[in-house]
Amino acid sequence: MNKKPFTSGLSENAVMVTRVADRQWHALDDDLVVGRGHAEHRPDGRLFVSIDAWHDAGFDRLAEAMLAELPAPLYTVVDEADAELTAGWRRAGFTIRRREWEYVVPTDPRATGLQAVLPPSGVTIVPAGQADESLLRAVDRAMRDEVEATVGWQSMPAEVIARPEGDTIVDPSKYAVAAAPDRYLGLIRVVTVNRPRIGLVAVRAGEQRRGIARALLAHALGTLHLSGFAAAWSEVQESNQAASALFEGIGARPMSSNLELVR
Repeated sequence: MNKKPFTSGLSENAVMVTRVADRQWHALDDDLVVGRGHAEHRPDGRLFVSIDAWHDAGFDRLAEAMLAELPAPLYTVVDEADAELTAGWRRAGFTIRRREWEYVVPTDPRATGLQAVLPPSGVTIVPAGQADESLLRAVDRAMRDEVEATVGWQSMPAEVIARPEGDTIVDPSKYAVAAAPDRYLGLIRVVTVNRPRIGLVAVRAGEQRRGIARALLAHALGTLHLSGFAAAWSEVQESNQAASALFEGIGARPMSSNLELVR
């Protein structure tokens, strides 16, 4: 195991930072662990860092050591309500890149107003687990290319689920799709771990404003409601006014916000 001591300060009790494993650091004060730092690549290729420290000195020493070893750019995500953690990263030279709102979304059709929503003529909703995998991958790739050519895929909510490199479909069984006779036009991904999370709702550029996204939401939320879930959660970037309007139009409420910081 490769250990690299890194000290800062002139005090006899200066916090020492040790790299204990690949992209993992500990802050030590008289051999007591007072903080931990970690770095990992997200599925989109960006390098994210995190620090859990008992006090500012431990945080600052960890940040100093990690930034000295890791390549830029570096990213981190914090709960906006955690002013202390946000201040720590700002001391380390990080700046706010974007804000994501976390919405709680009701599933009851009487609350969402989606009980009578149907897909447009010629479009059918294929439930999760029943989509053709090759057509699913084709529409996912096409929409990612469309987003990348405009606002950039990094403007979408961060993807945190590990997947094989080059594979953008984590688990085909989690996707419901909007289907035309010859191809898929849009998709929705719902993953339930501790609670259901709508990780992605997307429609091909040429098929937008036809009600396909609302039909996908009506299907997914109705399915969750029948399964006994009263609510789902989703993240929306603050600048994505269309997505905010879509969710707020079905009764979703912003409950908290996260900041993505970059250095």
